[in-house]
Amino acid sequence: MAEEDDVGETAAGEDSAVQAASFPDLAGVGGDTGGIAKPNLDLIRDIQVTLTVELGRTDMVIEEVMGLTPGKVIELDKLAGEPLDILINGKLLAKGEVVVVDENFGIRITSIVDPRARVQAIGGGDVDGEADGDA
Repeated sequence: MAEEDDVGETAAGEDSAVQAASFPDLAGVGGDTGGIAKPNLDLIRDIQVTLTVELGRTDMVIEEVMGLTPGKVIELDKLAGEPLDILINGKLLAKGEVVVVDENFGIRITSIVDPRARVQAIGGGDVDGEADGDA
């Protein structure tokens, strides 16, 4: 028997109908969002995330960490009075300042990162831009 490379036949030799795939036109979907459909946030509203307020950072070698004792002062990379970073699952969301609410610390949001920068951060890019808290 001779092998045939006919697209219309299956491996068992049976005829099958082959049709071109058709997809709906996506032009105009999403309005001014660059062709991306607006997400349905109701699907994710109850997902738990971790919010962290970061006072500052520093790098240490293990020897320095092992030498830490009560009363030791660790110098951080932020200046006193500089806005603190507000992170959601480790990604920068906003900047803020420390406040006291009753007897607890709190944070007042002073600016929020631009939405495009937030999306870029989720994808693994760096976030440098921020927008005023009024936006």
